Amino acid sequence: MENSEEKKQLDLDATLIETSHKVESFYENNKKGIQYGALVIVLAVGAYIGFRSFYLEPKEKEAQAAMFQAQAWFEKDSFELALNGQGSIEGFNSIAETYGLTKAGNLAHYYAGVCNMKKGDFAAAIDHLKDFSTDNDLVGPLATGLLGDAYSETGDIDKAASQYMKAAGQSKNKLTSPIFLKKAGIAFEELKNYGKAADAYEKIKKDFSESQEAGDIDKYIARAKAMESAN
Repeated sequence: MENSEEKKQLDLDATLIETSHKVESFYENNKKGIQYGALVIVLAVGAYIGFRSFYLEPKEKEAQAAMFQAQAWFEKDSFELALNGQGSIEGFNSIAETYGLTKAGNLAHYYAGVCNMKKGDFAAAIDHLKDFSTDNDLVGPLATGLLGDAYSETGDIDKAASQYMKAAGQSKNKLTSPIFLKKAGIAFEELKNYGKAADAYEKIKKDFSESQEAGDIDKYIARAKAMESAN
């Protein structure tokens, strides 16, 4: 038994020694490449830290300062001013373009999307909302759903339905999900896809029975199923 254990240990030691020799041999044969690769990594990390510290962080502060007046106009429903600014004061369009790499610049895309929706420029709204991103459980679905509204206004009902379904599943919260499921169902009905419409309505009934949208959802389900049977 001891001989067997000793043999296993000797085999393990031999394997470790062989592996170590292989690593050393690989390093010697590829020393220049390994050193160059390590140098590239160090330079890349250093460049990122420098970019963040000396460019991105100052730009973030500039963008936040620029957002102040634009947001004030937005809150007063002065959407033209909020969007395009006045004189030397920037609006969301300029902020989104100039500070696109910053968090404030990203948020400017959302504000610009809303402003353009209010002004009836749905194509511009789509461009901005597509460039906006967030992992916020409330703002994310609202932005995605708003993009669905913009597509709907341009007559692209297929994309509208897709965005509504995406918004409904984005965070699955009780506030936004039933709203967008219902919008998706209505869009699917317009596309004559009554099966998907019924599925969207039934999801409201099953998963969000306490929502306002669930109050009269049975009639929507019945209508969609009746149209599906008729077709």
